[in-house]
Amino acid sequence: MIFLENFNTKYQTTPFSLIKLSEYKDNFKACIEKAKTEIDEIIQNTEEPNFENCITALDFAGQELDRLSSTFFNLNSAETSDEMQKIAQEVSPWLTEFSNDITLNEDLFQKIKIVYDKKDSLNLTTEQQTLLNKKYKGFVRNGALLNEEQKQKLREIDTQLAKLKLTFGENVLAETNNYQLHITNEADLKGLPEGAKEAAAHLAESKNLEGWVFTLDFPSYLPFVTYIDNRELRKEISIAYGKKAFQNNEFDNQQNVKDIVRLRHERANLLGYKSHADFVLEERMAKNPEKVKSFLHDLLEKAKPAAEKEFAELTTFAKELDGIDHLEKWDSAYYSEKLKQKKFNLDDEKLKPYFKLENVLNGAFTIAEKLYGITFKEVFDIDKYHEDVKTYEVLDFENNLVAVFYADFFPRKGKRNGAWMTSYKSQYIKNGINERPHISNVCNFTPPTKTKPSLLTFNEVTTLFHEFGHGLHGMLANTTYPSLSGTSVYWDFVELPSQIMENWCYQPEALALFAKHYETGEIIPQEYVDKIKESSNFLEGMATLRQLSFGMLDMAYHGKAQTIDDVKDFEENAFENTKLYPDVAENCMSTSFSHIFQGGYSSGYYSYKWAEVLDADAFAYFEEKGIFNKEIATKFKEYVLSKGGTEHPMELYKKFRGQEPTPEALLKRAGLI
Repeated sequence: MIFLENFNTKYQTTPFSLIKLSEYKDNFKACIEKAKTEIDEIIQNTEEPNFENCITALDFAGQELDRLSSTFFNLNSAETSDEMQKIAQEVSPWLTEFSNDITLNEDLFQKIKIVYDKKDSLNLTTEQQTLLNKKYKGFVRNGALLNEEQKQKLREIDTQLAKLKLTFGENVLAETNNYQLHITNEADLKGLPEGAKEAAAHLAESKNLEGWVFTLDFPSYLPFVTYIDNRELRKEISIAYGKKAFQNNEFDNQQNVKDIVRLRHERANLLGYKSHADFVLEERMAKNPEKVKSFLHDLLEKAKPAAEKEFAELTTFAKELDGIDHLEKWDSAYYSEKLKQKKFNLDDEKLKPYFKLENVLNGAFTIAEKLYGITFKEVFDIDKYHEDVKTYEVLDFENNLVAVFYADFFPRKGKRNGAWMTSYKSQYIKNGINERPHISNVCNFTPPTKTKPSLLTFNEVTTLFHEFGHGLHGMLANTTYPSLSGTSVYWDFVELPSQIMENWCYQPEALALFAKHYETGEIIPQEYVDKIKESSNFLEGMATLRQLSFGMLDMAYHGKAQTIDDVKDFEENAFENTKLYPDVAENCMSTSFSHIFQGGYSSGYYSYKWAEVLDADAFAYFEEKGIFNKEIATKFKEYVLSKGGTEHPMELYKKFRGQEPTPEALLKRAGLI
């Protein structure tokens, strides 16, 4: 069993090329058995339960299973296949059952409770206190205090939810892959930039087709709806994008949405909570649904007037330019881009030559070096799961290994849409050895063509920096216990390290490091830099409204008991206060809202905006002292990036900043005050 052995590889990296799909199930069975044995040893230990033999032992139990699960489910997102998805459907219930076997084990819970009840006399460090509280609450929040009948019910719900979430994601991926827009008449491509046109021709050629092919993958879809003059074609692909898993076919997610929402609510009630949101938010900085709703509502009050004014301006502009009487959703990106060009004389096609992917990535590396004293060295002797992946050693100034970094940047068939950071191996300290993490960034950027390298839109540049910020949170982790390491923090704190990194993309001093013309090497002209900064608030009210609408939809689903007769009607209701564009009957966002129905953002989508308050406040501190100020960077590294979940995030933030955050910096940056 490959996952039960020490990997005979550099830095114990995952030996992807040696893993056979056919062996995953046996590996899962073997790793679950080994983890069960380690749990049994804790339970059967006859010594008085203490922090080491109970809490520490539990945190380090099942490491092989954790490693296997990370590898398998990371690849199921980045490099999946029909066979892998079948295995996922089979092993997910095993993992749910195993997890429940632990949290519902009465004997194990009693041992934890003995330690927990005497915590005040144990002289624990802050990190140990956090771990003990987390373990105890983890058991209680997962049913340890329920009776046998209730525990059985919880097991059934958890098994169903695990399968439903997987199916939801598989359906979205299938619908994304099943659509293509094949164009053979070049006149239909009027308005499309040369690079996007070449990429579409390349895609058509790879499918043995004449002409040009466009898909629902973002690097293909976004240029199409942004630049194509043919409004009917924009409408066609826009509607296709919006009706993913909402087509009453085998991949329809409407029932899955209803079932997930119902089961989450039942689960919360079973555990003594009013709603799924109440359950989730108990372990967040926001604490409860009322505070989240009030936070979203306050921002809505400030953003809505600005959004309505921007929308009116956009409507007038489209009417004057093309006689459009009513703006539709498929007009949004197109006329926004045209208005942006008119106002700022700046478009992505002018900027893209300055944002060659390799240069942008090296720019992120250089900024991390200036701030945190780490360097990135590409290496070619670490195994990878696809030829597109690049591998790096991350080293400190004394050449010690800080982390292994995997970068996977281009779309392909077996890879889900979007961008994310993940980990193949956590950081922790065991037997005096600081085990360093293996971190991955996965994105879907504009791929290179026959004549051009990968040239990024400015939006892709900020996405790269965002995910790299998450990556740094994982790479610079420095905690003792694996379950508190890296990004294992409150969900509404996890976006701070990622969102703060985006700020450097707007700074002339930072852009000078990497924004260089891919052919001439010329640094991006100052007038472009000024315009990037100037246009950073462009349609910010509308963008804020859009984000708030997603947070409000999330809270509508999870904030109280629901009977959802019709998913589309329910969604429309939730969007009522944030609507600008007319509804599109064929479309429904909920059926492909993977963040909340497949990922971990249920009752947590508000955290993007919450973390923006933190990141604007934190970056204002950098600006005050200098964006490469070593002292501020060291504090950010020490109290935010390296501490993981070892302390309450607000305490960590105050240690970094000296005070609690205020929303003024965000509202000012967004031009809303």
